Amino acid sequence: MRTYFIAGNWKMNLSPKAGAELATAIKEKNTSSKVEIVVCPPALTIASVVASLKGSSIGVGVQNMYTESSGAFTGEVSAEMVQEAGAGYVILGHSERREYFGETDAFINKKTKKALAVGLTPIPCVGEVLAQRKEGKHIEVVSNQVKALIDGISKEEISKVVIAYEPVWAIGTGETASPEQAQEMHAVIRGILTDAYGSDTAEQVRILYGGSMKPENADELLAKKDVDGGLIGGASLKADSFLAIVNAAEKLS
Repeated sequence: MRTYFIAGNWKMNLSPKAGAELATAIKEKNTSSKVEIVVCPPALTIASVVASLKGSSIGVGVQNMYTESSGAFTGEVSAEMVQEAGAGYVILGHSERREYFGETDAFINKKTKKALAVGLTPIPCVGEVLAQRKEGKHIEVVSNQVKALIDGISKEEISKVVIAYEPVWAIGTGETASPEQAQEMHAVIRGILTDAYGSDTAEQVRILYGGSMKPENADELLAKKDVDGGLIGGASLKADSFLAIVNAAEKLS
């Protein structure tokens, strides 16, 4: 049985001081023992969050990294820097990175391989925009993204990847894919993994839902067969709402 995975994407929110306070609150209030929990603060907040979570089982991730280990890449951070800072996870190819910074499927694939090579757990994101959903192209779009993502990634490596499906039309809009819509797309993703790696390996890969999961809808979404957790945005910025989602996963574990 796959372990539920709940990750908080703080996006460009919370200073080092505020981030440390939130991390401390999550640590002190968390009662879960069966769910893998990760928080992903802004890069400058990593050190204070790592210090606040010391001694707990809660992991820390970053929201982005570059493909190279060092060099003249102003403004970027490397996988090695992420690891040395105490973070063990990295979100890659979030829809905002794709939209605002022009990240391509090939670039996200390269980043995923680099994260794996260094020993980080990559959380690459896939998902369709509203126009693609309305045109009935959502399955084709996401399938192509997943196939590009796993290109050149071995059977051994893919089991270390946590894929996040995020319907872009449901991020920050208050809209949410229905549990049935979420399950449909998660099943499509697992089907591609099955074709590429076999069912045993595909069943090991965790697939997160990343479209406005919150305490009010977490139970229904997490109960679906192929939904293994959530990549949480707004609801991760308050300890109580974030932990309510964690607790929903705990009850289903």
